[in-house]
Amino acid sequence: MSWNVTVDADKCVGCGECVDVCPVEVYEMTDGKSSPAHAEECLGCESCVEVCEHDAIRKLSIEMPPPAIAIEGGGLCERKELFFKRPLPFFTLLPIIDPMINIMPELTPVFTAYEALVAEADAVFARVGEMHPDCVTCKPGCSDCCHAMFDLSLVEAMYLNARFIEKYDFGPERSRILENAGSVDRKLTRMKRDYFRELRDAKGSEDAMEHIMEEAAKARIRCPLLDSNDQCVLYDYRPITCRLYGIPTAIGGKGHVCGQSNFAAGASYPTVHLDKIQERLDRLSVEIRDRVQSRFKELHEVFVPVSMALLTNYDDAYLGIGPAPKES
Repeated sequence: MSWNVTVDADKCVGCGECVDVCPVEVYEMTDGKSSPAHAEECLGCESCVEVCEHDAIRKLSIEMPPPAIAIEGGGLCERKELFFKRPLPFFTLLPIIDPMINIMPELTPVFTAYEALVAEADAVFARVGEMHPDCVTCKPGCSDCCHAMFDLSLVEAMYLNARFIEKYDFGPERSRILENAGSVDRKLTRMKRDYFRELRDAKGSEDAMEHIMEEAAKARIRCPLLDSNDQCVLYDYRPITCRLYGIPTAIGGKGHVCGQSNFAAGASYPTVHLDKIQERLDRLSVEIRDRVQSRFKELHEVFVPVSMALLTNYDDAYLGIGPAPKES
């Protein structure tokens, strides 16, 4: 999917809001009007549509295989190809549908395998907690991990999406969560815009990438699944990153640990190698692609934050099921 972006010059008042908010600089000001000079770079996030108070911007989807979105970092994310691959477009709010697990029974074995992996992660966390009870400080009300910046693999995102719909298929609480998710996603879009510009200006240097990763790890973004008491409303179905946050982990041989824990710097502790977990998640995402017979060969490479996982409609169009629709 890509996007055909148009600006109605008669409606555009030249405020420049779309120029400022676009993370990949699609728009330029020409003769006092906004122009989609780089429409081919559009991610489909629709931030420009939301900030335009005069309804001057219109986007039409054009079918094409989805490229991959890269994980944008955070202390627990091991992928470093941030912004080297173009993201899949942002999708609109979910319609009310049954859980994906019930809609696509062919995916049940995949989600069952994912739940088994989750159980393994929980067992590891419990074991480390038993070995070092004074170091693991996770407790109800501590939401440090709920403000970390990280992305989900396809299998994690679809699973969380299905469980969200299962619990909140209708009503004001669902609307509140989705409103928060939209707000968070716009904030992430702006952060990605800044990271994109920094990396572009540095011509993709490793130093710039390391700086971006460090900044992303420090970023504090409140998860849209937190309620007013800082409790996760989908705690039983939270991603693996959330489950392992409070114990030592390693990515590419580099150790990380929650700043709220009591693990001592430089000491030796049992450490979870997230690279191995990510490999298994990747394989499950590939299995989803194959089971639904997606025409999008890179579907399994799509990574999204929790906010977008909640907002995305994982329907046939998104998953690339069936023949591509003909252009009208």
